[in-house]
Amino acid sequence: MADEVADAAAGTTADAAGTAADAAPVREFRMEELAKEAGITVRTVRFYRERGLIRPPRREGRIAWYDEHHLARLRTIAALLERGHTLSGIAELAEAFEQGRDVAELLGMGGPSEETPVRLTPEELADRFAGEVTPENLSAALDLGYLGTDGDDIVHVSHRLLDASTTLVRKGIPLAAVLEAGQRVREHADALAELFLTVVRTHAPDHADVSVEMLRPVAKAVVEAELSLALDRRLADEKPDEKPDEKPDED
Repeated sequence: MADEVADAAAGTTADAAGTAADAAPVREFRMEELAKEAGITVRTVRFYRERGLIRPPRREGRIAWYDEHHLARLRTIAALLERGHTLSGIAELAEAFEQGRDVAELLGMGGPSEETPVRLTPEELADRFAGEVTPENLSAALDLGYLGTDGDDIVHVSHRLLDASTTLVRKGIPLAAVLEAGQRVREHADALAELFLTVVRTHAPDHADVSVEMLRPVAKAVVEAELSLALDRRLADEKPDEKPDEKPDED
């Protein structure tokens, strides 16, 4: 199942991938060619390289060779600049991005998963969370394990969590607050999972027809119902006390 999740994240199948022998050769560019492909000047490419915004090229004698990863990074920089990011901010984002865990590490956790990963370019991520994709928020999402890196792309480990975060941010809740809440939810969810596993393995260890996976829907139903009831209680507590209408004193 974990392999299937990894395939979903990559968006490829064995048939589509083919064999290594059939793979297209890696395109390489000299600096002038790279600049033309990216729609910028050679001077700008050199400036980005000196600022560390793109990785050093492959050297062959005195010739510097750039590849499609460099081109993708240049296009990302251009897209982020159009969205109002500064070069300093982009450099910090790139640093956080480089330090993120590879998506294979996140998805190779072992065991089944019901979550569908989502592949995003950095600019798509910026569009989803307009103005909220800061180095601090990106680092927090990477540390939390929501995001992983895969070459020049970002992969969110859960379509449902991504949609939930997007909805909350678009309703006006800061992404930093969403991520902080996500960390607390993660802690409670881990505790609930441990409780559920302990109960099942303690009280039904010898039942051949009982397994943790079989009872996963039961655990989810209990958590959903309890959360719904807890929300009802909290909302009821917030309602002002209703007092009966008072009739004026009659003379």
